[in-house]
This record gives sequence, C-alpha cells and structure tokens, in this order.
Amino acid sequence: MEIPSKYSAQDVENKWYDYWMVNKYFHSTPDEREPYTIVIPPPNVTGVLHMGHMLNNTIQDVLIRRARLKGKNACWVPGTDHASIATEAKVVAKLKAQGIDKNDLTREEFLEHAWEWTEEYGGVILEQLKKLGCSCDWDRTKFTMDDDMSEAVIKVFVDLHNKGLIYRGYRMVNWDPEAKTTLSDEEVEYVEKQGLLYYLKYQIEGSDELLTIATTRPETIFGDTAICINPNDERFNHLKGKKAIVPICGRVVPIIEDEYVDIEFGTGCLKVTPAHDENDKMLGDKHHLEVVDIFNDDATFNSNGMHYKGQDRFVVRKAIVKELEASGMLEKTENYVNKVGISERTKAVIEPRLSDQWFLKMKDLAQPAIDAVLTNGDIKLFPKKFENTYRHWMENIRDWNISRQLLWGQQIPAYFYGDGKEDFVVAENSNEALKLAQEKTKNSSLTADDITQDSDALDTWFSSWLWPMSVFDGIRNPENEEIKYYYPTNDLVTGPDILFFWVARMIIAGYEYKGEKPFENVYLTGLVRDKQRRKMSKSLGNSPDALKLIGDYGADGVRVGLLLSSAAGNDLMFDEDLCQQGKQFANKIWNAFRLINGWEVDPSISQPNSSKIASEWFESKFQKTIVEIEDHFSKYRLSDALMATYKLIWDDFASWLLEIVKPAYQQPVDEQTLKSVIAHLENILKILHPFMPFLTEEIWQCIAERSPDEALIIAKWPETAEINEELIAEFDFASEVISGIRNIRKQKNIAFKDAIGFSVINSENVGATFDEVIIKLGHLDSFNYVSDSVEGALTFRVKSNEYFIPMEGSIDVESEIKKLTDELSYTEGFLKSVQKKLSNERFVAGAPEQVVASEKKKEADAMAKIETLKTSLASLK
Repeated sequence: MEIPSKYSAQDVENKWYDYWMVNKYFHSTPDEREPYTIVIPPPNVTGVLHMGHMLNNTIQDVLIRRARLKGKNACWVPGTDHASIATEAKVVAKLKAQGIDKNDLTREEFLEHAWEWTEEYGGVILEQLKKLGCSCDWDRTKFTMDDDMSEAVIKVFVDLHNKGLIYRGYRMVNWDPEAKTTLSDEEVEYVEKQGLLYYLKYQIEGSDELLTIATTRPETIFGDTAICINPNDERFNHLKGKKAIVPICGRVVPIIEDEYVDIEFGTGCLKVTPAHDENDKMLGDKHHLEVVDIFNDDATFNSNGMHYKGQDRFVVRKAIVKELEASGMLEKTENYVNKVGISERTKAVIEPRLSDQWFLKMKDLAQPAIDAVLTNGDIKLFPKKFENTYRHWMENIRDWNISRQLLWGQQIPAYFYGDGKEDFVVAENSNEALKLAQEKTKNSSLTADDITQDSDALDTWFSSWLWPMSVFDGIRNPENEEIKYYYPTNDLVTGPDILFFWVARMIIAGYEYKGEKPFENVYLTGLVRDKQRRKMSKSLGNSPDALKLIGDYGADGVRVGLLLSSAAGNDLMFDEDLCQQGKQFANKIWNAFRLINGWEVDPSISQPNSSKIASEWFESKFQKTIVEIEDHFSKYRLSDALMATYKLIWDDFASWLLEIVKPAYQQPVDEQTLKSVIAHLENILKILHPFMPFLTEEIWQCIAERSPDEALIIAKWPETAEINEELIAEFDFASEVISGIRNIRKQKNIAFKDAIGFSVINSENVGATFDEVIIKLGHLDSFNYVSDSVEGALTFRVKSNEYFIPMEGSIDVESEIKKLTDELSYTEGFLKSVQKKLSNERFVAGAPEQVVASEKKKEADAMAKIETLKTSLASLK
C-alpha cells in the first residue's frame, strides 16, 4: 500500500467514521459480557456544538472507546432534551417573523410548529458530534419528547401524586416575564447590581405627619397593603394602631407591628407588598393583609397600576420617581448594591409572583441521594471537592416547582371538573381521568366535555431526571431485559453547573424508582475559558467555531488540544495553539509510521544486540506507562493519562526506540527488529485510540489488511507483563551518556559522520547492557573502560562516572585554540572594565546597593570563566 507523505485528517475522518457505522461497532445489545454504560447529558434540541460540548463529549468518547477495547459491552446512549423555555422562545420568534402571534394559535397548532422546528433543527448537534468522532449508539438516540419518554414522565407524575408527594399550591414563585413562566429556585441566578435606595414619604392618616420608608422598588407602591414597624422601636410608638396613605395611589393601609422588621435598615419601617415579595407574603398571611397584584405576565402594569397600566416595570420606575419628586414625596436617593434574581435561561430579571403551581416534596425523597454520595460512597464525585457543594444543596433542599406556563413539553396530567381548588383528578390519560372524576363526584353522568386538562407543561428537568432509566424503558417496563442489563450505568460526565439541576435529581429518581444508584461515578468537567480566563460565550465573541477547528486541525488534533489542558473539575484555559500541538502530534506519529513502513527487510540479517535490548527496554517502559495510565483513569485524570501516552510515543518510541533500531541509510533491516517494532506500534495505537481514533485506525489498517472483526476499534487492550525496572534505570543512565556525547559534538562542531573514541571511569559500576546502543547513537569507533583520566580529552560527567572523548582526530585543535584564546582575551578585557568601576570609590559609595552587588557578581563570573578557559587551553597545548 502506498502511504501518503502527509497525513490528511479530512481524507481519513469521514472514511473511518462511515466504516465504523456500517459495521455497527457502536451498537450494543445485552450479552454475556460486562456492560459499560454512559448516557449522554442530552444537549438542548436548540443547540449547536460549542467548546463545552466538545470537551464533555470527547471525555465520554475516550471512556467508551477504552471500555470497548477492554472487552466490555460498551453502550453510549445519545439524545437531546426538548428544552421547554429555549425551544418555545425559538418557535415564537420564528412565528413572529412570519407574522403569527402565538396567542392566536391553539395548543395543537402551536405544537405542530414546534415539532416542525424540532425536526428541522433538532438533530444538528448530534450530527456535529459525529464529526468529533463520538462513538454513540445512534440506533438508541432518544428525545425527551418521544412518545415513550413522555409516557414515562406522565407515569411518574401520577405515581408521585398518588403517593402524596406532588401537590398543587398557591405560592410565591419565581416568574420569568420574558418566557412568561415560573421557574424553580435553582433556575434563578443571583447577581450583584448597582441600584438606588429610594426614600419615600407616606402621610399618616388624619395628620400632617410624614413617615419615610426606604425601598429599592418604588414602582411597587401600587401593591402596598401595610406599613410595618418593629414593636420594640421606640421611635414609632406613637404610630401603633394608626394608618398611612400610600403616595400617588392614595390607598389607606394599616400600620402593623412585627419583629421581622430590621430596626437598623433604612428608616426602620417597611412597606409591605404581599403579592410581590416572599417575605412580605409571609407577613401578609400572618397579619391577614389584602393582596394586590400589580403586574401582567410580561411584567407590565395591570389596571392596579392606574395611569401606568400597560407600561414596563423599569419604565414605570423612572417615571414614578419623577412623579414622587414633583409631589414632594421623594425625600432622597442613595446608591445601593443588592442581589437581583436573573432567569438562568432568558437572563430576564425575575419577578416574585403569587401563582397556583405544582410542587414536588423533596426532603424525604432526597435522603437516599444524600446517603449515596456523602455517607456510604455508592456514588463518587470527581473531583471530591464538589461533595461540599452537593451537601449544601441537598441538605437545604426545597420543594421543587415542576409546572411551567408553556405549551412545549409534557402537559400536566391533571384534569379539572369544577371551580374549586380541589376539583381535579390526576390520571395518565383523559379516559382514566373521567372515571376518577365520576368516582370522586359520585356523578356517572360526567362526560369528557366536563373535564379540562391543566394547560401547564412540566419542567424540562422533570423528564431529564429520569434519563438513565427512561432511555432503557425502565419506567414503563421496569423488568425489561435492557434496564436489568445496562442499569445502573457506569460513568456520568457533565458540568458542575448542573450538579443539582440534573445530577442530584437523577440520583433521587434512581433510588425512588429502581431502589439503586443511576451511575457509579460522576466526572465533573471544568468550564472552557479563554486565555484571559473569561467564560466562552457568543456575546463576548471569544468562542471559536467548533467545526472550523475540526476542519483546521482535524478531530484528533482538537481532541488532544482540549484534553491536554483539562484537569478534572478545573477550568480549561483554551488556546488554539493546543489544537496545533495536537495536529503536530498526529504528524509526528504519521511520520514515525512512514519511517517504519519504508524499511526494506533482509531475512538473512540477524538482529543486532542493540535492537534486541532496545526492544526489551521499550516493552518494559510501555508496561510501566500502562500502569501509570490505568492509575490516571481510575482517578479521572484524563489529561495526565494522555500526557503519559504522549511522552511514551514522542520521547520513548519516536525519539529513542526508532533511532536505536533504524538501519543505516539505504540499508535493510532484519526481520525480527521490524516485527517487534510493528508489535510495539500496534500496542501504542491501542492505548492512543481512545484519544485519537481516526489517526490510529488509519495507521492500524495501513499496517496490514484487516477484516472488519480485526478493526482497531474492537481490538484487544494490551495485556500486562512484568516490568524490568532495572533495565529502565540502566537506559535512563545510558540516555544521559548519549546526550552528553551529542552535546560535545554540537559544541565542538564534530560531524556525526565522524566516528570518535570514547572512554569512561565507571565509578557507578554501570552494567554494559546499553554499551552497543551508546556506540550506535554516539557514533563511536571505540568504547573503553579506564581507571585514570585521559590526557588531552574532552570530558563530561553523568553522576560520578567521568567520560572522555580524545581530541586528537576529533576536533581541529588549532581552530579550537584560536577560539578559546579570543574568548579569553575578551573576558579579560571585560573583567578589567568591571574592576575599574568597582575601584572607583565614588561609584561604590553612591550607587544603589543592588547595582554594586550586580557588578561584583559580574566580576566573580568573569574570573571563574577565565580560569575555565585557561584550563581548556592548557589541555590543548
């Protein structure tokens, strides 16, 4: 086979990916082998490949390919998440561009558009993952809105409701006015923002007295239904039992007393707005206050906002401050920094809002998941530091708000048949709901027209928390062959930002529905950042095009570039130069293969001892590296595992082994040496394959014609063998000797074609095992063991061994004498100038201490160099 002079990733990658797909190497079915299972963290169906996906999925592919080589039944389940908020926003935007208002559509009509959008764009990211080399079992691709997946979600909702764990409650929730839906507490990010503290004046009813109250949200005065003072605050004793008038809206509200009020904050008084603040709502419930909602679902003012009706909350804030100022009811403003809740999805400022929502009781459900990670170690987090984060979240867990005011998603299976808050039933379908409603009302004449399904959808995470079970149909058919074989899965690879959103909830669901953990290990990757430590993002323009990187550097090059700097749990400082390094590594391996492939074999030649011993050394070095790699993998230090492999190939294989065994120019190689080098190369390809699958498969298939059942992707991981540590140590010593010879050749311009003599005083009692290797790589014409120094020779040391290269015949003595004489003359002149400066008392007394110290060091260095040069000259004369 003719081997191209340059490795072309573009020519190789599609060829081998198609080959792997055609031969179904990625597909898994239960058999007698040990399973190794990973479920992909399902990317949003709206997504395209970015650097975070590249890192996360490269790591998963490394783990799955390695398991396959180790003889396990590797199953990597891919899929996508329907991402209710993000996808609905995309569909709404598309409809708007077409002049269609979502509100003019029925649920069924909107869902038709959503499915069209999903079918057109939903598979983009999975196709892009194939370009990266991901060996997912594509036959198993799942989508969280597939019929069977949705059925599982509904089944779980009904079950949890029947257990008394899901309830409907009128509660203060986090409202996203852009997505027009409620969010769970975990979907709200709190960021510090510079704002103002506004001091507003409230008139006391029946008097001219004004009471000043500080607030960050003056626009919410339309929802004020009380003023609260601390009963222990003597400043306001005279106000107990009185009423105040809210500015602008003129509402008369009671002045209530509660120790909740912080006497030290602001003016020590609090305006109470029960409809728009969680703490105010608790005060309102306690004191039986009126609740006045002032916002529409998009955070514009409703009719309770009077003349501001229809205007945005932030527009109103500016306008109302002007109005309060004009009426004399604004005393002052102060700069104030406070934490503001932001929607994790849309980045809109969250509005606290009272609403009927569905909640899941979490405290009891969470306990087995707490024990699994923090008590009995059934599930291990890598790195371990994330256990503290997990503990904090789980031990402070709150009930999960699982309903969303969206159309895209699983519709909540609650059916209403009356006007009362409890006039509903929960069932898997409308037929069962009708039967339940008839039983509950004892009214058999109820018909399907009398019941209405809740219009809300379930939180997307309520489907993805079942992912490790639902992808194997473990909810609908809990005893099926696949769930029993593949569950629990082995490794989960994800980002720490969804440790609670997804990871903890999957653990909770696993114990609730399978009575065991969903996975054994959780490997938490870091975030991909740029060289300035900024998070990669489209808005900053610092995130490279993932597919362009693959086009420029090859998938293998990008994979290596990502992994070389990706320590578990630590952020990755991405630098495109890393991908270039990966590409250069691919070229290095390709050129090493081409070198081997170009050797001609002469069966009549016997193997040189230098080649035999080098092969034995490399085998031990390889085995030692395997042990190191296994240790790194056990600790999820994939970057270290790759670096160990990288050094083995670049340094030990290409730079040492091939140099030792390669035949002289245009000379043949013996059969045994070629055979052993090919065997070493094949073993290298096996351990490198998980990191660089395309390059390794290409070389593997070029080495020999192979049938599909001999492909590298399903080859056998190298077997372990005994490690000869003594041989490795002897080679390390020999390599230092060879480096010493090469350094002298370089310094003295001794051409490699010129053989040189060599002697050693063997104080270290080093064995002669690698003498022939030293002779070959040093190009020596003799190697003698001596007891005394060799006169007139160049010398260097390795530990206490002293090595000598006779100058006669090795170097041009006259040229060397002239060079050293010139250098001595220059150095002596330099020394005089330094000493002249130091003999100047004014300089020494006036110059800074560090300047004088620097000059004295120059003097000492020059004197030492002069002595060395004189010694070298004496040995030449």
